[in-house]
Amino acid sequence: MNRTDPLTTLPLPPATGGRREGDPPGRRSWVRLDRALPLESGDELPGVQLAYETWGRRAADGSNAVLVLHALTGDSHVAGPAEPGHPSDGWWDALVGPGKALDTERWFVVAPNVLGGCQGSTGPSSIGPGGVCWGGGFPRLTVRDQVAAEAALADALGIGRWAAVIGGSMGGMRALEWAVGRPERTGSLLLLAAPAAASAEQIAWGSVQISAIRSDPGWRGGHYHDAAPGEGPHRGLGLARRIAHITYRSEPELGSRFGGEAQPGEHPRHGGRYRVESYLDHHAARLVHRFDAGSYVTLTEAMNGHDIGRGRGGTARALRRASMPALIAGIDSDRLYPPAQQAELAALLPGADRARIVESPHGHDGFLIETVQVGALVRELLPDLPGSGPPAPSALYPSTRPGSCP
Repeated sequence: MNRTDPLTTLPLPPATGGRREGDPPGRRSWVRLDRALPLESGDELPGVQLAYETWGRRAADGSNAVLVLHALTGDSHVAGPAEPGHPSDGWWDALVGPGKALDTERWFVVAPNVLGGCQGSTGPSSIGPGGVCWGGGFPRLTVRDQVAAEAALADALGIGRWAAVIGGSMGGMRALEWAVGRPERTGSLLLLAAPAAASAEQIAWGSVQISAIRSDPGWRGGHYHDAAPGEGPHRGLGLARRIAHITYRSEPELGSRFGGEAQPGEHPRHGGRYRVESYLDHHAARLVHRFDAGSYVTLTEAMNGHDIGRGRGGTARALRRASMPALIAGIDSDRLYPPAQQAELAALLPGADRARIVESPHGHDGFLIETVQVGALVRELLPDLPGSGPPAPSALYPSTRPGSCP
């Protein structure tokens, strides 16, 4: 039999799976910065807007605000059902809501789409200077640039200090940057499955994924957003997703689920696939319909450059800045960001004790899947609310209309 490419079946993938102008807004609101954002490189990024979602009610003094930061291909939709504008349920839906670990009767939860992303915040698929897509001209970002944009969002929301900053994987990198770069604005820290600095192996995995996208003929130097369906860099993006997903799961899990078995109805010796290949194809096909290749490159480059000690006298000296209460947790089966990296963080952060271990057969993705264990960590971290004024509705903060390429 001939192998079918799941990325060329109907409907053909769009040039970008990112959010487009005119798409339903869902639960998002927007903040647009009133001035260009200075970048760590020395450049400036004009016209920055951040999409975000909120749950609960903000206390009058903002003291009950919690910042939740998503991973590489996540977005602001932490909680809530699938609906127009949100093709799937919230990625931590089990943790946010009345009576849940992030109890929205007590906490005002804020989740932005990261700068450089493609679900409402400024990124490569956004309209740039001259009224055309940024595309390949979008500047290179760092984790520090992304946190600077999130600090501007906090300013716009009237939040001087977060009660907690919480994140896993790429979100954990940003949470750590909040704690070290803005300790006076970070009341406490929960970091899951993230390192103090990207290791050589992690940079290698990310670089291979970037190369897969850039080697796709549909990449066009990053200027592909006006391409017809099926003519964008979806093959490269799909390959990047397959590579990444192998690192997100554990070898024992893949072995127990798939082994060396053929996909039903197919035979590998006659052009068919193994079951594990079909699994990777499925995740690739899903991503190319909901994500932007340029954002994938931009965010992966930022993760590759993550180093909390850069320009701060090294990791140990930098982490001494962060004396707030901190819980650092790793996944016991994580082969992408192994628990030894979280143990190093816990040993060096003044406000942390031992590193916690989330037990999971699912590898790195355990921080998304093991919500009972993660919820227990959230409850341990967050103290009882101090006395504060009456809550104010989050609807006090109006949205702006988003801008993205057609």
